[in-house]
Amino acid sequence: MSKARSGMVIISCAITGSIHTPTMSDALPYTPEDIAAQAIGAAEAGAAILHLHARDPGDGRPTGDPKIYGQFLPRIKQATGAVVNITTGGSVTMTIEERIAAAVAMSPEMCSLNMGSMNFALHPLADRYPKWKFDWEEPYLRNSDNNIFRNTFRDIARIAHTLGGDHGVKFEHECYDVGHLYNLAHCVDAKLFKPPLFLQMVFGILGGIGADMRNLMFMKETADRLFGADYQWSALGAGRAQMNFATQSAMMGGNVRVGLEDSLFIGRGQLAKSSAEQVAKIRRIVEELGLQIATPDEAREMLALKGADRVNF
Repeated sequence: MSKARSGMVIISCAITGSIHTPTMSDALPYTPEDIAAQAIGAAEAGAAILHLHARDPGDGRPTGDPKIYGQFLPRIKQATGAVVNITTGGSVTMTIEERIAAAVAMSPEMCSLNMGSMNFALHPLADRYPKWKFDWEEPYLRNSDNNIFRNTFRDIARIAHTLGGDHGVKFEHECYDVGHLYNLAHCVDAKLFKPPLFLQMVFGILGGIGADMRNLMFMKETADRLFGADYQWSALGAGRAQMNFATQSAMMGGNVRVGLEDSLFIGRGQLAKSSAEQVAKIRRIVEELGLQIATPDEAREMLALKGADRVNF
């Protein structure tokens, strides 16, 4: 029996992402210094895995530039023992080459991998803000009603071979809908991925499955049918659903993900001061439930990671 099924919970923390923009919260980090500081704080608060995107340090727009990743990854590794998980999703406006460039250069222990193409719409957010810090923000959001987040089977296979094969990376398989679970099962049958799998079920993104608890139950039941006991899983709820879905996931024997990528808030109408504040909150909840927080090394064992000594930063 795995540690996760005997009451151990991995906390993942997504530090900055590519959804929110600087106008939305002064706490959203976009300089390398701030990303490093928030990642270190999240690890100190109890996050075993740090899910990382990069931003242009001048105006906060999403970037896949490996040189910018190189300004914060070594600091995080030096200051924490946390597992570094680099995005391959990047931003819906990036090419596949741009999205994987940093992961190829840095060869982390983990990378996120989106398991299907989808509409990925942020445009309703644009109506909430009358003024913007930077001129790129409003069109970035408003034009998202025309975005398709591309993750074809060929794209998935390319990332699997490039990072999984050549670099020994394990993946956080981000599943935004039930069909993405079946896509992953197809890829497992095709020998692209091998257990233990790590599924991140994502709820509440416009274009993906809604943040309804019945959907969480159904996604988990479907994953059980498809993957049996050969997987670990986590759930994240976007925005206001963040803490509810994390708590329910932990109660169901899963793991949790929080962070400013997924929600800017710590409570109703109250902006979070940092990702670490969200980690501390879900840690309190999980421990009050009588569960144990996994250390980074325990997470490495549960997910069969290659180890921090085999990364390139």
